Amino acid sequence: MQTRLAPEFAGTPDGALADAILRRCVHCGFCTATCPTYQVLGDELDGPRGRIYLIKQMLEGAPVTRATQQHLDRCLTCRNCETTCPSGVAYGHLLDIGRKVAEQRVPRPWPERALRWLLREGLTSPLFAPALRVGQWLRPWLPAPLRAKVPARQQPGAWPRTAHTRRVLLLAGCVQPAMAPNINAATARVLDAAGMQAIVAPKAGCCGALRFHLNDQLGALAEMRANIDAWWPHIEPTDGSPPVQAIVINASGCGVTVKDYAHQLRHDPAYAAKAERVSALARDVSELLPELLPAWQQRLGTQGLPAGVPRQLAYHPPCTLQHGMRLRGGVEQALRTLGFEVQLPAESHLCCGSAGTYSVLQPQLADTLRARKLQHLHAAGTPQAIVSANIGCITHLQAGTALPVRHWVEVVDQALQATAPPA
Repeated sequence: MQTRLAPEFAGTPDGALADAILRRCVHCGFCTATCPTYQVLGDELDGPRGRIYLIKQMLEGAPVTRATQQHLDRCLTCRNCETTCPSGVAYGHLLDIGRKVAEQRVPRPWPERALRWLLREGLTSPLFAPALRVGQWLRPWLPAPLRAKVPARQQPGAWPRTAHTRRVLLLAGCVQPAMAPNINAATARVLDAAGMQAIVAPKAGCCGALRFHLNDQLGALAEMRANIDAWWPHIEPTDGSPPVQAIVINASGCGVTVKDYAHQLRHDPAYAAKAERVSALARDVSELLPELLPAWQQRLGTQGLPAGVPRQLAYHPPCTLQHGMRLRGGVEQALRTLGFEVQLPAESHLCCGSAGTYSVLQPQLADTLRARKLQHLHAAGTPQAIVSANIGCITHLQAGTALPVRHWVEVVDQALQATAPPA
């Protein structure tokens, strides 16, 4: 694709990156076949190829309209198109640039600005957890649409206290400790069962994804730097203790962001090298499965899965796992090795509609995609539970089904806890 960047973008870091990405696109249209919003809306401008044209026009100096902004807003950032693209177009990074330009050029109506501010500031605030507890207490009396957004209160269970020589950092996240605290505790327990200690750095917070995708990119970069500062004493200890072996992340939406720190901070002289180190250490918990499985199998022994553990599972691989991080097949294979019966639904490559705050900002599209996803999940054998690997997907799917929706780590933890020796 030939480009002629407007003078204001020519020679800038964003302009140079966008130009390189645009030139890889060959207009083939393979991306439209796997784009969820194009499949639902049938509009070329609501598919990757159409959005690429819109971004190209913006960067070449064409007027940016409210319609342009809305087409970019409706993208889920699922990056399925990147998996499909034969030319290797880095659509996600191009979309970040396009959204930033549109945000600067097109004033949003005040209700949109207010909602985005509330999501940006509220979900990352220390007040989110107490506010959620109030909502959970009031949950039985809330209107159905609001009640669906408030998960039932969950008991996390005990955090393991055994110290191990093999240590990893665990990103707690911003909303997950309040919405689903058992995911982090279960992750710590399954790591402990394999002789690995999970450490949470108290000053580490939101990974930055939430602000970044709400176009507060400066705020997101500040959160990334704060996390690097919180983790660095464990990565380069000065007290003689051994460095951590990895930064483990159990929310794939956070994982794909932390792995991108090196890209996002590449022009920051104070943080570029540290960000590269952090991205290299970042691991989705599923990437540790080759190290974890032998210990888990030994714990379970030859008896197989204990009674009461859901055996038949339908697995929803989040987009951030399979398209963002290109991690496919590992979770399903590991669960089957442990004795679970795991089914992938039809259209397993398509987004469930959660996409971070997308389900709040684009509720109609999100609900349509969720209904489509759940129809396939329910038809994947006779599942006793749905499992996934991202808090956003889990919460979004649970709001539309009576089947329990859990992180896959939780069902492994349940099996291991049932076979644990008495304390």
